[in-house]
Amino acid sequence: MVDIRNNNREMLPEPTLRRLPWYLAYISMLYSQNVEYVSSTQLSKALNIDSSQIAKDFSFLNIKGKTRIGYEVKVLERMLEDFLGFKKGHNAVMIGVGSLGAALIQDMGLSRYGLNIVAGFDINPNIVGTSICGIPIYDMSELKMRRPLLNAEIGIIAVPVDQAQLVADASVESGIKALWNFTPSRIKYSDNIVVQNTSIYSHLAVIYNRLDSQNKN
Repeated sequence: MVDIRNNNREMLPEPTLRRLPWYLAYISMLYSQNVEYVSSTQLSKALNIDSSQIAKDFSFLNIKGKTRIGYEVKVLERMLEDFLGFKKGHNAVMIGVGSLGAALIQDMGLSRYGLNIVAGFDINPNIVGTSICGIPIYDMSELKMRRPLLNAEIGIIAVPVDQAQLVADASVESGIKALWNFTPSRIKYSDNIVVQNTSIYSHLAVIYNRLDSQNKN
């Protein structure tokens, strides 16, 4: 269960990459309970993912279990953490410090997964100059000047939808290399910029639609 090569990051299918944190969360729980080994069948039952899919996902990382024993929990946890980069710190700036932005800054769980929000940026004079959990909030006009000093490569966007692309443009101009977008607008950029659109509203739409379908049955 060794040898996770760098080129695996490039070839890994996105659905597999999205499943890896689910595996890690469950494996970490087992480790905290002093469980030494876990089988793909156990993982399958716990996560509702086919055991053959789990084995295939792990094969991309050159992770193999032992016959009749399964995967060593301690080693599997470390391998997944190393591959996902959760133990390596990544500095980020919060752009838009309204209710959602402020909540993300206060979410200590993000730091456990390697995301360090080192500053916030906003245009609201009532917010600029304050701090949240010790994180300073600056005027948006200072982003380009402060970004290198903060050593931040990730920009988290939580602004009004009509400002999303403009803020993304300003972020990239400042030197940001990855954008985590929480607005309903799907921002677009060239391939050298990592963009992850995470719309809370799209998930709500799915929930409401499924609930409505169930209520009609």
